[in-house]
Amino acid sequence: MTDAYIYDAVRSPRGRGRQDGSLHEVTALGLSAQMLDALVARNGLEAAPVEDVIWGNATQVGEQGGCLARTAVLASSLDQKVPGLSINRFCASGLEAVNLAANQVRAGAGRAYIAGGVEMMGRVAMGSDGAAVAVDPSVAMAQYFVPQGISADIIATEHGFTRDQADALAVESQRRAARAWAEGRFAKSVVPVRDVNGLTILDRDEHMRPETDMQSLGALRPAFKEMGEVMPGFDQVAVMKYPHLERIEHIHHAGNSSGIVDGAAAVLIGDADFGRAHGLTPRARIRASAKIGTDPTIMLTGPVPVTEKLLAEAGMAISDIELFEVNEAFSAVVLRFLQAFDADPERVNVNGGAIAMGHPLGATGAIILGTLLDEMERADRQVGLATLCVASGMGAATVIERV
Repeated sequence: MTDAYIYDAVRSPRGRGRQDGSLHEVTALGLSAQMLDALVARNGLEAAPVEDVIWGNATQVGEQGGCLARTAVLASSLDQKVPGLSINRFCASGLEAVNLAANQVRAGAGRAYIAGGVEMMGRVAMGSDGAAVAVDPSVAMAQYFVPQGISADIIATEHGFTRDQADALAVESQRRAARAWAEGRFAKSVVPVRDVNGLTILDRDEHMRPETDMQSLGALRPAFKEMGEVMPGFDQVAVMKYPHLERIEHIHHAGNSSGIVDGAAAVLIGDADFGRAHGLTPRARIRASAKIGTDPTIMLTGPVPVTEKLLAEAGMAISDIELFEVNEAFSAVVLRFLQAFDADPERVNVNGGAIAMGHPLGATGAIILGTLLDEMERADRQVGLATLCVASGMGAATVIERV
């Protein structure tokens, strides 16, 4: 099969996903078009034969609906002959867009794609699409549905993670993100967002709280304790599914969970002939990707089995991976990954993660893949893996290697 290469990756800074957030005035369409235009301008793609734009977002209603991918193409500087495909694998939508594009290239169905995603969580609220998995009793009851925060607390209870461990991971995420910004580690990929007058409205992730420490986090109340315990609560549902637990320990709160933010990211993927034809040098090869379904109640354990599946299919071992990006949906997700693989914490989320900088659902997968590539180049590492847990019980992962 043809090799698929990453030629470039860009992302927006992440704005607070609320009415006073810096990106609140920007629509998902507008931000998507800005990311596409940035990729076009940086790589001279005005007349390049891009086969398709594959664009992820998790809440596909209102201004994020109606095949946003195609509308973003029309709003951008890309030729109108370029189509668009909107996809939804919840939190992994941005990474799955990249994986789909890479697999198309590998199969010979086009030489170049743009893939990525967007989520404007301050404008289109998470859950506003009324997902059946949560609200339709015919499936929700049969699958013992609980909200994601409860799922994160189930993971902590099942695997013995404490509040102090979760908070310590969050403090470290904030520290690493602040260091990365101070040292310019995101400078290669972050594209400032501009308003209709061309004025910069955001050029830096604004969700970060670098002053965070164990004391400040210790003052926060568990966010999911009440919904779990108030009768009839979701803890009862969880214990029905996992009776060996007896009770759920609630350790997660706003400070050790991912932030609600706005953001977008785009990745240019193509074969070797595309690069040669347009004078572009590949930065990495997409070596392998995988997806998997998992237990829909505990829901967030996907990064472990999908990584195991990917490594087995690629004939690799965990020791072959030099850097990891594991989306920080909740502290327990990363703690479980570290525990399962006995991974070195100094190689996981080196520049912080979604706890510090936020998790714009449909964009995060593409964001962390670009972050991984930037860090591999900065630290002179050859092989890296990006993975995310996914709502309703799924996981996605991708391995890239520098060329």
